Amino acid sequence: MSDPSLAHRPTLEAVAARAGVSRATASRVVNGSDGVRAPLAERVRRAVDELGYVPNQAARTLVTRRNDAVAVVVAEPETRFFSDPFLTQQVRGISKELTARDNQLVLLLTEGAADYERVGRYLAGGHVDGALLFSLHDDDTLPALARRAGVPTVIGGRPSWSDADTLYVDCDNRGGARDAVTYLLDGGRRRIGHIAGPLDQTASVDRLEGFRDALPGTDPRMIAEGDFTPEGGARAMAALLEHCPDLDAVFAASDVMASGALRVLRTRGIKVPEDIAVVGFDDIVSVAEWTDPPLTTIRQDIEEMGRMMARLLLRRVSPSAGDADGPALSSIITPTRLVVRASA
Repeated sequence: MSDPSLAHRPTLEAVAARAGVSRATASRVVNGSDGVRAPLAERVRRAVDELGYVPNQAARTLVTRRNDAVAVVVAEPETRFFSDPFLTQQVRGISKELTARDNQLVLLLTEGAADYERVGRYLAGGHVDGALLFSLHDDDTLPALARRAGVPTVIGGRPSWSDADTLYVDCDNRGGARDAVTYLLDGGRRRIGHIAGPLDQTASVDRLEGFRDALPGTDPRMIAEGDFTPEGGARAMAALLEHCPDLDAVFAASDVMASGALRVLRTRGIKVPEDIAVVGFDDIVSVAEWTDPPLTTIRQDIEEMGRMMARLLLRRVSPSAGDADGPALSSIITPTRLVVRASA
């Protein structure tokens, strides 16, 4: 049985008749093609608004060879994604940019081998114009899956490899970490520990290297690996206190891990910052301003980095005339800055 609402749906022919142009002209305007004089294009757009015309996406795809959809592939399970404010904030930036460009966001999460197979099939099926990949680990196969599917990609965070075709957006992780530790040193702290992120991710490695830049030759017992969760930060803090009870400062590689470290210090009666100063990384306001005490941290503009990823991918998918004549697209490293609050 046919849907009666379809009988009343305005057609492209009706738009062309209302605007007084040919169907081909109306089609070029609706599909965003060039070559239509401004007055005619305005008449078509006015007719679209007056009639409430909605283009048929399948037909539009045949003309433009575009789906106006982008996959956001996160190499984390669902439970981690929805509880991690960094990941959700970055996707919010991506979503805002894609919405502004009339593109749809398709969120794909991965946990096990079956999920990777599903994502690979989906990307190869021609459902999206490109993919944004982030939270990658060293052995992650997602970039290879996207390459085999022929899907343009941009990666969130510097990948562990480097080649001319790989585009990514990241912050100055190493420089930001160096600034955090230098700030603690300038404040008179001398026994500084580090809660690292998982060392199979480049952001964690870069922040550890920034820590070592400021404190070369640090005793390995002054470094404990976490997992970018509050629980991981708490475990790492407990390990540092066990191995180095005379700590006077800690630099945590994320605000979320710093929040777990603060919880451990509070339960043990250790005063912050009087006994131990704490500095985080990210400046996630929902975390940093609500810890006790509020967290001194290194700020990266997480939401804007998401928007940059989306913009870079859309330029790769559909280069403008200016892109063809200008410099090639390149990866982006954004600056960081210290935000001082009460914890250090």
